[in-house]
Amino acid sequence: MLAYHRRMLRHRPFAGIRVAITRPAGTGAVWARRVRELGGTPLLLPGASLRPAPDAAAARKALRSALACEIAIFTSPAAVRFAHAFGLPRTRAHVLVPGAGTLRALQRSGFAHAEAPAREDSEGILALPVLQHVDGLRVGIVGAAGGRGLLDRELAARGATVVRAYVYQRLPARLDRRHVEALQRNRRKPLYVLLSSAEALANILAALPEGARDALCAGSAVASSARLANVARKAGFARVLRATSTRADAMLAAIADDAAPGAASMPP
Repeated sequence: MLAYHRRMLRHRPFAGIRVAITRPAGTGAVWARRVRELGGTPLLLPGASLRPAPDAAAARKALRSALACEIAIFTSPAAVRFAHAFGLPRTRAHVLVPGAGTLRALQRSGFAHAEAPAREDSEGILALPVLQHVDGLRVGIVGAAGGRGLLDRELAARGATVVRAYVYQRLPARLDRRHVEALQRNRRKPLYVLLSSAEALANILAALPEGARDALCAGSAVASSARLANVARKAGFARVLRATSTRADAMLAAIADDAAPGAASMPP
């Protein structure tokens, strides 16, 4: 994948392309830089604003309980970052993460051992061998309230006791005139919208006025999963592409492949 990215840098395949980055506020800068390196114009369109859990004492107590379980799952790099801010305790738990980004965050926080699945999502975590026989075990989940709740439901169905530690919260980000004008500017240029969260997309659509929503959905959604592809279609996107994972290289490669000369046009 590194060689592929280097080839993309040489050819600047995003020339004349706009890319909307819907990651939480303050976390899209690296993605924006990658888009610029590839010749494109990044549009920062945050789908959430991340904040610490409002009750610090309760969050610390819940974090200690989650990491005292036999198995502990950190759901995202943000979960690691906010847990670290609350004083990340040592643990003997078998630690699981959804992907490479969360794994790197844990390593920076001093955790030498954690396991990540090849498929970087909740389904990938649930397929790990360590979670196939959890009847009677306690599984701590460190993250934020909301989301799909798939881990909680499936682990409970397998007989585990789920211990939740909410160390941060996802709030709708404030979108203002600058975001609206960026969407409506240069509308003749192709627009690709990076999607890795249904909640983020819902927040964005709720915050934008009708004209800006139309401009967004006239673009091509780049979805990180089949579930999100369906969400994007139901939201009204004109076209939907599938990336192989939530990783930046996979999401951007999906755009490069679609924008390449002679690429087949995909139906909405």
